[in-house]
Amino acid sequence: MGTVAVFKKEMRSYFASPVALVVLTIFLVIAGYFFYSILAYFSLVSTQASMNPALARGLNVTEGVLRPLFSDMSVILLFMMPLLTMRLFAEERKQGTLELLLTYPLRDGEVLLGKFLAATFLVAILLLATGIYPLLLVFWSEPELYPILTGYLGLLLLAMTFIALGLFFSSLTQNQIVAAVLAFGALLLFWVIGWAATLAEGDWSLVFRHLSIVEHFSSFARGVLETKDLAYYLGLISFFLFATLKSLEVRRWKG
Repeated sequence: MGTVAVFKKEMRSYFASPVALVVLTIFLVIAGYFFYSILAYFSLVSTQASMNPALARGLNVTEGVLRPLFSDMSVILLFMMPLLTMRLFAEERKQGTLELLLTYPLRDGEVLLGKFLAATFLVAILLLATGIYPLLLVFWSEPELYPILTGYLGLLLLAMTFIALGLFFSSLTQNQIVAAVLAFGALLLFWVIGWAATLAEGDWSLVFRHLSIVEHFSSFARGVLETKDLAYYLGLISFFLFATLKSLEVRRWKG
């Protein structure tokens, strides 16, 4: 019950302020630009392929449009999620309302879960709004359904991971800018750590690949659903939510 109350409070704060509208607008404008650019390039290549059959090999909408689109949308989430999560605890700490919230008959876990679900729900709305892009492709061509579903599942899990990590850093400071910078830095590290796999050898190469967020998301974008990728994202989400919970408990203990 406490989780629902916090969820409603956060959703009201999103839509009572320009936050939700600004985030939705920016996300859709950038995603729309990427979709238009990718589709225009694919149309150009298709036209050239019609004159040269050799170029048409392996040319399809799923690989030529959807997969690059999902990859580009993941980059947008990388930049926007720290901005979305930076206020969730930092703002309340600065205003002194976090202490008041923690004195209510609410468990720390209910407060945390309510905020996490509210941010996740807002992201789900963003992703749902981009569903018009695959629908346009359905009228124009015959894209494969399964890669669309796995691609969106991957984006949602990716965003949930970003949110969980952002919540953790937001719980550590009362400065929203600091929370956003720390979250973005950590996310960027997870994003580029896979590059070290090409330089490392043996087991270290496998470790860097396993830690890479991009490595696990690429499977979803290709339409491949593997247990190890699901376990990776769910594991990271659980870890950072647990770390945030401990941070709140320390905050409550210190008073």
